[in-house]
Amino acid sequence: MSQLAATLADHVAQGRGLIVPYLCAGMRPAWEDDVIAVAEAGADAVEIGIPFSDPSMDGPTIQRASERALERGTTVASVLASLARLSLDVPLVVMTYYNLLLHQGLERSVGRLRESGVAGVIIPDLPIEEAGPWWEVARPAGLATVQLVSPVTSEDRLRTILAEAEGFVYAVGLMGVTGERAELAASATQMASRLAGRSSLPVLVGIGVSAPEHAAAVVRAGASGAVVGSAIVRRALEGHAPDELAAFVRALREAADAAARERTTTRSVELSGGGA
Repeated sequence: MSQLAATLADHVAQGRGLIVPYLCAGMRPAWEDDVIAVAEAGADAVEIGIPFSDPSMDGPTIQRASERALERGTTVASVLASLARLSLDVPLVVMTYYNLLLHQGLERSVGRLRESGVAGVIIPDLPIEEAGPWWEVARPAGLATVQLVSPVTSEDRLRTILAEAEGFVYAVGLMGVTGERAELAASATQMASRLAGRSSLPVLVGIGVSAPEHAAAVVRAGASGAVVGSAIVRRALEGHAPDELAAFVRALREAADAAARERTTTRSVELSGGGA
């Protein structure tokens, strides 16, 4: 089991609902302070997006953050150098696109990620059918490659993905790109229910999870927790201070934990026959 999977599984065993905030590296000066703030606010891991000029998964908010980061001269090397200087008690997960890794060379990319303290990576444009060369380098280095599952993933493909998954399973809450939603899509809770008990790894629902009540809903439905990105990035782009981002993460943390306790209590009652 990878470092990332072990840490998250331990938190689940403690009765927590997992919260993984997403931040775009370089989106504003001293963005590293945002990472420290959300980590200290109770994040179970922090996802760091490496800005890319042609993202396929990112909606307008994160695209805008990436554009600002690139305008400021942010590069893969500068992001990893910044991460290497951080001293955090939570795992770091990098979200990037495969071309950036290929451009640097796979062995070099994996080495630099691990040297920077990164525990896992999300590569949305790398299908499992083409992941062999990446896994040959990443797995021996202990770098977990998180797999994504969408609402349209077939059962056969789902079984294949779950067999290869590392770190955690990323359940895409709705079809489309990232972005804030006022209401949680029905497909988000459906994905949580569909994946409940299907993997030994934690299952986190992301994309469209924008508020504490959304995080609570996916946990109640069977997920281990949630990934929250655009709602946090939007606040950063609007100039909210790191402590304000931290307050939002604490609210997510409290809602997810309460839902996890509620689910545990419900299961205990059902097992004891109290619900008969």
